[in-house]
Parts: sequence; structure tokens; C-alpha cells
Amino acid sequence: MGRLFWKFFLCIMLAQVTATIGIGGTFWLKNRAAQQERALDIDTSPPAQMIIEAASATVEAGGSQALRQFLGKLERMRVFAVDAKGQELMGRTVHPAMLAKARAMLEQSQPHPVVRTVTGSDGQRYLLFLPSSERFRNAEAGAARDTLNAVAMSGPRAMGPAPRPHEAGAPPPRGEFGRGMPPGSRMDSPYRTFIPLAAAIAASLLFSFLLAWYFARPIRDLRQAFEAASHGDLAPRFHASGKRGDELTDLGRDFDRMTGRLRNLMESQTRLLHDVSHELRSPLARLQAAIGLAHQQPDKIDASLQRIERESERMDKLIGELLTLSRLEAGATSPLSEDIDIAELLHDIMEDARYEAKARQVGIALAGDAAIADAAVTGRPELLARAVENVVRNAVKHSPDGGTVEVNLSRLHDGKQDLLRIAVLDRGPGVASADLARIFEPFFRASHTQHNTDGHGLGLAIAQHVISAHGGRIGASLRSGGGLCVEMLLPVNTPG
Repeated sequence: MGRLFWKFFLCIMLAQVTATIGIGGTFWLKNRAAQQERALDIDTSPPAQMIIEAASATVEAGGSQALRQFLGKLERMRVFAVDAKGQELMGRTVHPAMLAKARAMLEQSQPHPVVRTVTGSDGQRYLLFLPSSERFRNAEAGAARDTLNAVAMSGPRAMGPAPRPHEAGAPPPRGEFGRGMPPGSRMDSPYRTFIPLAAAIAASLLFSFLLAWYFARPIRDLRQAFEAASHGDLAPRFHASGKRGDELTDLGRDFDRMTGRLRNLMESQTRLLHDVSHELRSPLARLQAAIGLAHQQPDKIDASLQRIERESERMDKLIGELLTLSRLEAGATSPLSEDIDIAELLHDIMEDARYEAKARQVGIALAGDAAIADAAVTGRPELLARAVENVVRNAVKHSPDGGTVEVNLSRLHDGKQDLLRIAVLDRGPGVASADLARIFEPFFRASHTQHNTDGHGLGLAIAQHVISAHGGRIGASLRSGGGLCVEMLLPVNTPG
């Protein structure tokens, strides 16, 4: 178990224990207040009636002295005897609320037999009653024994004739009052107070453990995944962990997407390095051959120098395109903040393309809506011109001699924004359906492409990065009857 597990566990456990103690303390205070309130009540149970009857008989027969001896022998049931001045016979403190309640019960139309006023043989008048409390009520089984002991020790003379079992003050048989309660038993054991608290703490510990384990396990798995990634292992680990359905699961899936993206980037960088090495090897080999030919045949040095110049230009162009692609992939370009006139931009591109296409008698036809005249794109003109030019020149290069390249312009609305559509169509050999997405990868060459074709397969890759940087998208599709259609969509704004 890690440190995070114990932090979760202890925090949750402390919260649960605090809540349990708070709730338990609230109930304890409430029960204590209720017990204190009950302690001020007057006991009206049958044993209380019995002991009041015995105390009344004692004071009537023997006076105050006999009553004092009788009350002194009682252990459980402490009968209060209050005179007219409010003084208790045994010198005990009587709560005013309890005394007021006893007098109120005495003044009722039908006084309760547990509260009575008795005049002793010595002329002293007392108010007799029995306070109510848990200890007194729990001692019902010993009430009769206390009374008999007090009577025996006070003497029959003081008591007078003993009450008969069937009289009102006599206790009923044990089966009627003490059913299921053996003598000396306590209905509320002190240990039962702690049972709910102990159960709540145990439940808190259990749920704290489960909740802490629930949070700590995926975090531990993430830590192991990061450790593996630091050693180069970028395999997905959380693709099948969707049963939890929480934020930690989403974090694991995001980690898988991140490692997948890193793996693709590393593979593409490795592939790019291999392709660059392959592309540079051929012109370097031709340069070495031209230099060797110049040494062996000095009379053909002019032809060798021309060959060297061509290969140097090709290498310079390749390195320039690689640098451009690298800057676009890294996002190291200036802000796209200029308004570009699309009509003017396309006019310049078409003129340059027609000039290069004359050598092979390839025509370029431009068709578009009148609505594109006021179309403007926010971005960088030189980058956007290079992207469109790369697509057009690629179509011219793969078109057959005497063919035609069509450039169609239109505006459309996709429900969110206005878009400018630039579609470049040719009648070249096209590509396989499986390679339509791969033609935008660096150094991609179709299987039918001739090795002596000018270019390095970077034009469409640069175009894709430029179009994406301008908030648009680019795609390719096959034409019916042969050829390829490259479609570029750019968000436009209408100058106000």
C-alpha cells in the first residue's frame, strides 16, 4: 500500500469516526437530558405504591421516629418525607420541581396513591412520595425485599398490621410484575451503550479501507505505466478498463491516447530519418559519379558540371522542404493574421502553373462561382500560396501529356461557418484506394510512380500542415474514369 492509500484511508476514517462520535454524542446528551427530566418525575409503579403504603402505616403507628428508622433501612427505594416547612425528614435535598409536581398530583380530583399526606402519631404531618429514576425502576424486583427488611428491623409495633397481599398496596405475584426479569437483573447494561459506537467505527474502518483502495489502485497502475513509458514501453494498458466509469478511468484512457500519439510520432520520426537518408543517397551518388566522370574525361567537364549543378539544386530543394515541414509540424510560424484575397492569390498561382505546363502541353482550366470574388481568408499568404501551388503542380506533374488540370472554386456552408472549396482534378494514374490517406505522408510514393520523377513526396505533406494551420482540411478521392481529386476547404470571412 502506498502513501496515497494511507492518506485517503486516514482522512476518510477520521471523517467517519468524527461523524460517528458526533452523532453518538448528540444521542447521549439527548438521553442524558431525558434521564435528568425523568429523575424529577414521581415514581408511580406498583412497587412505589407498596412502599408508600408501608411508610404511611409506619408514620401513623410510630410517628416521626419510626418513619425515620424505616426510611433509613431502605436501600433502593428512597421515599421522601417532606413536612409543612419543606424540610425532608432525612435531611436530603428535594428538588423544587419534584416537590411542586408531587403537590400538584396531590391536588388532583383523584389523587394518585403514590403521593399522599399522612399525619403521624406525634401530630407531625408529612408529604410522602418516591422520586423516579433508572436505578429505582431497575430495582422493582428488590422492592418487596427492601420493604420486608425495613418492617422486620423496625418492628411490628411500628408498622402495625401488615398489609394483606390482596390489598391495594400489596405487590402482585412475581409472574405479573417480574415476568422475564430474574432478581437483580438490569435491563440496560452499560456495555450496550458502546455497542453502536463500536459497530459504527468498525463500519467506518471497512468503508474507509474499500474507498481508499478504490482510489489508490488506479493511481498505482498509472504510476507503473509512467515508469514503463520512461523506459520506452508505450504499449496501451488502460484500453479495457472502462468498467469503473470514473475520472480515473478517463485519465487512464487519456494516457493510452498520449502514449499512442508518442509512439506514432517516434515511428514517423524514425521513418522520416530513413526516408531522408534514402532521398539524399541518390543525389549524392550521382554527384560522386559526375565528379569521377569529370576527372576521367576532362573533355566532358561541362556536362559533368551541369549534372553537379542539377543535383545540388535538387538537394537544396529537398533540404528547404524538410525545413519548412519541420517548422510547420513544430508550429514555429508567425501568427496567421493577414487577410488574403483568394482571387488574386489563385490568379498568380495559375499563371505560374500554366507557364510550367506548356512544355508538356498540359492545360489548366479555372472555374469558379462569382461569389468567391469577395472571399478572404485570414492567414499567411506565402504559406497558403505554397500549399495550393504544391497541389496544382503535383496534378500537372502526374497528368498525361496533352491532358487538362481542372481547378474548381466554390463556397459552401457546413452549418457552422462559410467555407471556400478549392478542388484540383487531374486525369493521371491516381493511387490505390488504400493509399488515399497516405499520400499526405512525407516521402510517400505510389507504386506506379517512376523513380526519375522530379520531387520528393513532401509537397502534399506541406500542403496538409498549411491547410490545418489555417483551420481547414484537405482530402483526396478517386475520379470516375481515372485520375485524382484533391479538395481543400478553408474558412472564409467576408470583408465588411
